[in-house]
Amino acid sequence: MARSKKFYTILILFTAVSLVVVSQCLFSSPMKEAQGDTVQKAQENKSYPGTEKKVPENSQQIYYSFSSVAKKVLPVVVEINTLEVVEQTIPNFSSPFDFFFRNQPYQQGEQNEQKREYKRPGLGSGVIVRQEGKKIYVLTNSHVAGNANEIKVKLNDGREFEAKKIGNDPRTDLALVMFETPEKVPVAVLGDSGDLEVGDIVLAVGNPFGFESTVTMGIVSALGRQGMQDTQIAGFTDYIQTDASINPGNSGGALVNLKGEIVGINTWIASQSGGSVGVGFAIPINNSKKAINDFISSGQVVYGWLGVSIGDADDQSSPGLRGSLGLGKAKGALVLNLFKKSPADKSGLMPGDFITRVDKENIENSSHLTKVVGTLPPGAVSVFTLIRDKKEITVNVKIEKRADESEIQKNRDLWPGIITATLTDEIKKELKTEASVKGVVIISVIQDSSAAVAGIKPGDIIEEVNDTPVTDIGSFYSALNRQGSNKKIFQINRQGSSVMIGIVK
Repeated sequence: MARSKKFYTILILFTAVSLVVVSQCLFSSPMKEAQGDTVQKAQENKSYPGTEKKVPENSQQIYYSFSSVAKKVLPVVVEINTLEVVEQTIPNFSSPFDFFFRNQPYQQGEQNEQKREYKRPGLGSGVIVRQEGKKIYVLTNSHVAGNANEIKVKLNDGREFEAKKIGNDPRTDLALVMFETPEKVPVAVLGDSGDLEVGDIVLAVGNPFGFESTVTMGIVSALGRQGMQDTQIAGFTDYIQTDASINPGNSGGALVNLKGEIVGINTWIASQSGGSVGVGFAIPINNSKKAINDFISSGQVVYGWLGVSIGDADDQSSPGLRGSLGLGKAKGALVLNLFKKSPADKSGLMPGDFITRVDKENIENSSHLTKVVGTLPPGAVSVFTLIRDKKEITVNVKIEKRADESEIQKNRDLWPGIITATLTDEIKKELKTEASVKGVVIISVIQDSSAAVAGIKPGDIIEEVNDTPVTDIGSFYSALNRQGSNKKIFQINRQGSSVMIGIVK
């Protein structure tokens, strides 16, 4: 009997354990699997919060993600070979002995010179950005194809095509070329460069030194970089800085995110040797999208034009400037001169206005204002917020189309044609001016402007404008802009002598 009870007890315990195990298999495992599927789907869903940018968990994930990106992007990046016809002037010697025994040194422009042409080859990259029927459009740099007389495009699969230039814009260093084929070709997916963050992984794709279809990897090192001054680097754009290797031949190629989207056009490198040192720069693709449409529709990039010369309000170069204008800590751009009958002039903008906002976009500095105005469509009316006479006002400005540089109004139309600075004690000593003298000093006179023609010179000290005393930059602009006659009479202190000079707007 005791054995029988013991047997039943063991049987009951065994049955209970079995039920627990079975229940875990039937219920717990599917729930965990469902949770795992949910997490996986969430990670794959780009819109799921917190999963847009995941750090790869192992080296295999990195390897396969890069290879898949490369496979997607390589077919849309092309090699561009160019020939540019260059003219060279050489002396035309009548006999071989003239070269050795010529008595007088050769001077360019002599009648016995001749001009010869030769073709200079060039190499770069490009990105296929659009196909319209048989027409295939390739975006590249202006310095790659802008001056080319002959262009050949070589696809990743080896096919080559004769191409022609559709549009060229040195201001942004962008150009568009086109070739024709009845076949379908892969077209790049243009991403949103505004989503980039410092530290994002990017790939550079191009043809450095002629090595076709080269892919290099790096990160976004910085955003919003400006071109270096006193160089031929385009200034009408900002740049993405990357340490992905970029070398000669990469220009015009693609900077790509890990989705395989084009986020930039590789353009230039900072290097003393001419080779990559990990400081490369790309034009953000968002800065290129409008250019593509403009090139196709009109063959050129259409810019908005305001008609001003501007600068930054810098207390270091002109102490007390910001205080005299009542700027406080405001950011923006200072109007130094404006073209007569320009959109700025017609709308009532004045020299000395400090522009802080255009429509809803806050202005950081003068370079930023130039880019913002350039992107405004001609004919559009924009609201400019500015500080004038220490007060914030708004002015409605109707933007016009910017003409070619050669057609833009000449300096003679600039008003007032001068740039002034605070008259500091150091400047007074340098000009050998008495300490009691008050006013503003002219640091620059625009060539061919009314001020230049009238005889105003750098170093002149403006003490009065139309009998109104000038004590600082703010009072100078207030007197200059005072309503009434367009005639402005400057009382000038020039090397201790008093001079009266008048200019007319």
